[in-house]
Amino acid sequence: MTQQRLDFTSASPDAVKAMYALEAAIAKLGLEHSLLELIRLRASQINGCAFCVDMHTSDARKAGESERRLYAVAVWRETPFFTPRERAVLAWTEALTLLPQNHAGDEDYAALEAELSPAEMVNVTLAIGSINTWNRLAVGFRKMPQ
Repeated sequence: MTQQRLDFTSASPDAVKAMYALEAAIAKLGLEHSLLELIRLRASQINGCAFCVDMHTSDARKAGESERRLYAVAVWRETPFFTPRERAVLAWTEALTLLPQNHAGDEDYAALEAELSPAEMVNVTLAIGSINTWNRLAVGFRKMPQ
């Protein structure tokens, strides 16, 4: 098992405080809590962030998400368990998390545009950016699940 490299929360409390302020702002943007947890879980899976996968599956369960859907997030394209809105957001999450590979392709953008308002598109993109930053902190400094 990997050892934690650095406790980033105590090393730079102001940086972490800024991230929490961003999360508080995202929570007030009107996106469904369940949708935010799908974003957080899928990006964390892609980025290999054990801490965040553990935390967001737990948070999603507490918010009422089914085990079946949680297990299927990694293979969401192959299941009927997600709405068109959720599918568009999961595709956009993958596109932006894997940005160097696909450059946020037109097909993913068109699917997002068909399901979300312009403001929601920006808000979802901000949420994706935020979890990717958390993943980089947790993976980079090897934060371990509790």
